[in-house]
Parts: sequence; structure tokens; C-alpha cells
Amino acid sequence: MPRQVDHAGRRRLIAEAVCHLADERGLEGVTLRDVAARAQVSMGAVQRCFRTKEEMLVFALGHISERIMERVQARLVRSPAQSAGTALGHAAAEISLLREEHRAEARVWLAFVAQAAVSKVLARTLKANYATLQEAFTHLISEAGEGADRAVPLDPQREARTLLALADGLTTHVLIGHLTPQEAHDVLHAHLAGLWEQPVRPARTASNLPNRSTAH
Repeated sequence: MPRQVDHAGRRRLIAEAVCHLADERGLEGVTLRDVAARAQVSMGAVQRCFRTKEEMLVFALGHISERIMERVQARLVRSPAQSAGTALGHAAAEISLLREEHRAEARVWLAFVAQAAVSKVLARTLKANYATLQEAFTHLISEAGEGADRAVPLDPQREARTLLALADGLTTHVLIGHLTPQEAHDVLHAHLAGLWEQPVRPARTASNLPNRSTAH
């Protein structure tokens, strides 16, 4: 009886091989032959799973994105009673990939971002990922901002875009050594605190208006 092949499992195995090679040498160094060798499968097995290298890279990008999102979900599930603001902080910290154990993942993620600048297919995949995250951030900011005491109401969508860009930037700054992970966490937490804790500006009264008679 012919042996059954777990195609989904093989595709994940190949995606892991792509990520390991991308971490070591960047995506430009990823070849089908090297992926087959790292995954310990034949070239034919790789080609049966993916018609082209680009298709393989798109799947690998989706694989690493799913892994990150699974960690976000797991962290939120561990504290189901947390506020929307706390949930937002946990999610932003996870996707920033600041912890030492996620340093290799950060290198691979940025390799994909760089490749997406010249690959329309990868760019579409990344844009879809960012759109999903932005929607989730917008929802959490909107919910958490309902009780915030601010002089100017929050624009949840704009703040979600800002937070997403900040998280990506912190990934890069930690990876190249410009910031330590702790410094990056401090930047992130300060930004989040500023969303909810902006002081209300006092109304201007006659006592604090400039005295025209003393102007030169």
C-alpha cells in the first residue's frame, strides 16, 4: 500500500527550512536546492508543494505571520479579563519581536519586508497582514479610549496606523543595536500611556492671557 504523504506538514517543514536559511543568509541566498537539503526532502518534493520559488516564499511569509499571531492570541487568552488597553499593549509588544528568543524571527521578518519592496506578490501578502493588524488595533484603541480623559478625542484608525509603524520601527532598531530591548519596551509603553493619559488643557482665562499693556 503506498505511503500517505502529509502535504500540509511537508509545506510547513519546507517553510521552516526557508526561514532558517533566510535567517542565515537573507532571502537572496534561499534556493530550492538548499531548501530541499535543509528540509531533508527531495527537490521533486519541494516542486510538488510549490510551483515556483515565489510561491514558496509567500507561503513561508504566511507561516511566520501565523506563528506570531498565534503567540498574540495565546497571550490574550492567558488573561481573558484584561482591559482593551492592556490587550493592545500585549499585542503590540508581541508583534514588535523584542525578546531575545524572537531575534531570529525578527531577522527573517525584515528579510521578507525588504524583499517585498521588489516583489508585488510578497507586498500584497504583507499589506493584507498589516491591514488585519490595523483593524484589530483600531478596535482595541476605540474600546480603550472610551474612558480616556483627553482634551482631543482619539482617532482610533490613525493611532492604530501609528502604533503599527512604531512596532515595526522598534523591531528594526533593536535588531541593529540602536536600542536595547528594554529601551524599546520603554518607548512602546510610553507611547501607549500617552494615548490614555494626555492631560486635559486648562481653559484660558483673563488671568493667564498676556498683558497687552506690557508688550513692547
